[in-house]
Order: sequence, then structure tokens, then C-alpha cells
Amino acid sequence: MTIYEKLKIIQTKLKAPKGQYNNFGRYNYRSLEDITEAVKPLLDEVGAVLTITDDIVLIGDRFYVKATAYLVGTQKDDGLVSVVAFARESEDKKGMDSSQVTGAASSYARKYALNGLFAIDDTKDTDTEEYQSKEPKDEQKREKTNSAKIVQTQADEIRTLAEIKRVRITDIENKKGKKLEEFTPAEYATIMKYLRGL
Repeated sequence: MTIYEKLKIIQTKLKAPKGQYNNFGRYNYRSLEDITEAVKPLLDEVGAVLTITDDIVLIGDRFYVKATAYLVGTQKDDGLVSVVAFARESEDKKGMDSSQVTGAASSYARKYALNGLFAIDDTKDTDTEEYQSKEPKDEQKREKTNSAKIVQTQADEIRTLAEIKRVRITDIENKKGKKLEEFTPAEYATIMKYLRGL
């Protein structure tokens, strides 16, 4: 079995639920640990090993953590496949020392490398059935949802991905007619999907 055949089986069978909850933003999310724990039995099943490495790289005038996820077959001549993801350290992370900031960037980059490798989508489109079924039913709830703002980490995700994709934040803000921190969760999901597709 080739490494791509093994990867196909893993991508088809992998179930990595969003097992974490953000109390501040009131949303569920999937952590790096959620993905690695869910994939371990499948690695054993197909005969493959997952490794992730980090490098610090300079892009423009900013340093990024470059995470590379490798899926390697355990049989001779199985081959390997790899995916790369980047994350930069935030310029302002109150209450965190420098090692914690780097660790957070590493976890973020590693998670998105695994998302790319295992075809995990972290967003829900606003026109999907699941999203529609969760929409508030009365006007008061709709108004509250429409006035909701993204949390700072989501704004940072947009900035990071936009910088990697060489898209100016001002262009994104001008298109929506407001600052990044004023975007709604639905706008965040739409923009992240657009940037990932570039």
C-alpha cells in the first residue's frame, strides 16, 4: 500500500471532534491534541508514523514558526507525504512570556499542518445545513448574533494567514467597511475560507 493510499484511509476514517470550549468566545474548537489522539489508532491500522517538526523562518521582517507534518509508511518503499503551515508570534500577548508566545505559535502552526494533511476543515460555511439549523429562531437572538464580534485570536488568525498569502489587511477591511476586530463570526469564516483557497 502506498503512502497516499494510507493517507486516503486516514482522511476518510478520521473523526476529530471539537472537544474544547472557549468560554470567552463561546465556541467549540479542535486542539492539536484532539487531532493527534484521534489519529493514533488509524496510524496503527494502516502502518504509518506521524511526525511534526518546527523551524523558525524569516519572512519579510517577521519571524514565523514553520511546522511540517510528515506521514511516513512503516514498510520499505511506502514513501512519505508532508504538509507545511506557518504561524507568527503575536506582537502583543499580555500575560505570556516569550516561550509561551512561541509555544502558542508552534501549536497553531502544527494544528494547521495536520488540518492540511488530514483534510480537516475548521470552519463551517454559512450556507450549510448544519449552520442553518443552529441559527437563532427569533429576532432578538438574530440581532444578538449579527452584532457578535470575533475574538482577538480570530483576528490574529486572519492577520497571520493574510500575511502568508500576501493579502493586505486594509484591503479586507475596506471591502467590509470596518476594522478586523469588528467582523462577525460569519465574516471570519468566509474570509478564512477565501484566504485558505488562495
